[in-house]
Amino acid sequence: MLSGIRERDIEAYLVRRVRALGGELRKVRWVGRSGAPDRRVMLKHKAPFWIELKAPGKSISPHQLREHRRMQTLGEWVVTADSFQAIEDLLK
Repeated sequence: MLSGIRERDIEAYLVRRVRALGGELRKVRWVGRSGAPDRRVMLKHKAPFWIELKAPGKSISPHQLREHRRMQTLGEWVVTADSFQAIEDLLK
């Protein structure tokens, strides 16, 4: 783990930033489906998207990649973020 930042720190930052922009988030529990993204982000004037959060330097697992690709094939926007800067880039 780089610089002591954990996945939950990245998630807390995402929540603060989206709420500060007047947006909404949903944390979803997937029944019978492993590998689905952590959160749904909804902002005015921006398409809603799913986000998978990781600790800095960590990557998604093969089963997560498969599930994300399934969702993307159906037109869903699925992204991964492992830093505060990645969150800022997504929210621009």
